[in-house]
Amino acid sequence: INPPQACILAVSKSEPKVGVVKDATGRKVPHINAKMTVQLSSDRRVVDDALAGQFMQVLGGYLSEPQMLI
Repeated sequence: INPPQACILAVSKSEPKVGVVKDATGRKVPHINAKMTVQLSSDRRVVDDALAGQFMQVLGGYLSEPQMLI
């Protein structure tokens, strides 16, 4: 990380992954989800680990529920 940057956010492309979920009747059924990797690199002199973790939690919440951005 080069000054004056404090953080760098790396985002991968979305890829389909097969998982198992329960349907309305309680049966386990296969389901395709879009998964992507997001990684944050930060300068500890500027951003501490707790703040970086909070940012990642909020970002994850918005990415899993995009209607919250409106």
